Amino acid sequence: MGMKNYFTEFLSPIGPLQLRGTATALRSLFLAGTRCRPPLPADALQDDAPLRQAREQVEEFLAGRRFYFSLPIEMQGSRFQLLVWRELLAIPYGQTTSYGEISKRIGSPGASRAVGSANGRNPLSIVVPCHRVIAATGAFGGYSGGREQKRFLLSLEAKCATAAVSL
Repeated sequence: MGMKNYFTEFLSPIGPLQLRGTATALRSLFLAGTRCRPPLPADALQDDAPLRQAREQVEEFLAGRRFYFSLPIEMQGSRFQLLVWRELLAIPYGQTTSYGEISKRIGSPGASRAVGSANGRNPLSIVVPCHRVIAATGAFGGYSGGREQKRFLLSLEAKCATAAVSL
């Protein structure tokens, strides 16, 4: 017998968000405009309680009061996607890196397009910070949740990281 699936939805400064998971782990966070958003599992129940801690941490992050997440997460994807997503977790708050740099770090130099594809399929947006990956030229690149949302997240982190350093 598998774990029960839950979801909750709420409004945030970057629009409606949907969290999905079990009683023990967060499995996904989707922004309203997220491409590659799979349908809810047929057995998913809408219930805020199992995902309360995740919601609180996301809200604190978006308010500039949290710089990292301390949540149990469950990432499900291909071997390559998991490599990319684990590397995203190593990007420090308030900093960015390029698709090419990620491809080098995972031992696949020249795979920046594949890294971009894996980045775009990240089911744990914000928590696994795919918004911190930009083009080598410094251009924003894409963001499955929308360019304005990416701009908001990068601006928030830049402002809060600067404020934290000056304290």
